[in-house]
Amino acid sequence: MMADRVSVQEKIPCVFRTAVLQRQSSKRFDQAYHIGALNELTTLAQEANVRKSVASEKVDGTCVYVQEFQGRPWLWARHDVKPNKQAERRFKKFQNTHQAWEVGDKDGPEPTFTWSVEKDLKKPPESWVPARGVRRIDGQLRPSQSGHIPGWVPVLKDSRSHCWHLASTDLDKGVALLLQRKQDDCKMLEVAMVRLEELLDQTLELIGTSVNANPYGLGSKKRPVHLLVPHGVLKFATPPPFDHEELSEWFSTPTGQVEGVVWQCDDGQLFKLHRHHLGLTWPVEEPSLTALPVVISVDCGQYEWDVPKTSQFSLFDSLKGQQFDSIRTIQWLEESNGCK
Repeated sequence: MMADRVSVQEKIPCVFRTAVLQRQSSKRFDQAYHIGALNELTTLAQEANVRKSVASEKVDGTCVYVQEFQGRPWLWARHDVKPNKQAERRFKKFQNTHQAWEVGDKDGPEPTFTWSVEKDLKKPPESWVPARGVRRIDGQLRPSQSGHIPGWVPVLKDSRSHCWHLASTDLDKGVALLLQRKQDDCKMLEVAMVRLEELLDQTLELIGTSVNANPYGLGSKKRPVHLLVPHGVLKFATPPPFDHEELSEWFSTPTGQVEGVVWQCDDGQLFKLHRHHLGLTWPVEEPSLTALPVVISVDCGQYEWDVPKTSQFSLFDSLKGQQFDSIRTIQWLEESNGCK
C-alpha cells in the first residue's frame, strides 16, 4: 500500500488571493488580462494552517484516477462535462463582463450567471461519474467556476482517444508504470511497475511525449514514453517560501524549475501556486524533474504473463537495473512503442 496518497477531484484553489490584472497573460498570449496572485494567503489556506503543510511539485500532464470499474481496479481519465455552444457563448460573455467589473473597481452590482443544467450542458459519456465534491443544488450537479462539471470516464482497452493512457497501463494484468522517487534515495527517480490495486482512490498525472506538448522532453515520436506520476510524491526537501519576492527568486533556482507548487494540509485540503500566478513563464528549458538520475526497476518476470514486445512494459523490462542521468536520456534497445 502506498503512503501519503492524494486524490485530486476538483480544481485546486490558489494559495493566495487572486485578482484580474490589466496586463498581458504569461499563460495565454492572446489574452490581454492576467490572473495574478496577490501577496496575501486566502482565508481558507490560513484556516487550514498551510504554513505547516507538505509542499510538492505540481506536475504538468493530464490527471487520471484509479478506482474500481466492473469490480476490478481500473484507470479512469478526466472528463469534464462542458456547456453546449449556445450556453458557452452566454457563459463567455458573462466571464468577460465579470472580468471588466473586477478590473473596473467593482462598480455596480456583481454580474451573475444562472445555469439551466438540463438545457445548457452536453450529455456525458456512458459510465461517466462526477468527481467527488461536485456541488449539487436540488439534487442536480452544478458546474464549477470554470463552467464545467469535473468527472471521470473509465479508460477502455480499444479507446483511440486514450491511447497514451493505455501505454502506461496494462488493464488486463492490473499494473501501471510509475515515475516516482526511489524509496531509499530521495535524490533519484525510479520507473517502477505497480499494481493498480495499490493505487486505488488515488490520482496521478500522466506525462509523456504526446501530453501537453511534452514539457519534460520524454521519448520521441518514434519511441514515445508515457508514465504516471502519483500526486504528492515529488516533495520538496525544503519547502518554498510564501513571500512573493522570495517565491519569485525560488522559482529561478534549479529546485524551482517546476510548473508550480501544491501544498497538502493536515486536514487533506490542497492549495496550489502556478508560475503564471507570479507572471513567470512555463515551460522552462531545464525542468527540475529532468535534472535527477533515474533507475529502471521494471521486472516483468515477477508476473507470469506474455508481455507484447512493443509495449512500454517490455521496453522498460529490457532496461531493468540500468541507471540514466535523466528521464530525457533513457535509451531503448527495442522497437517503437507508438500508438498504431
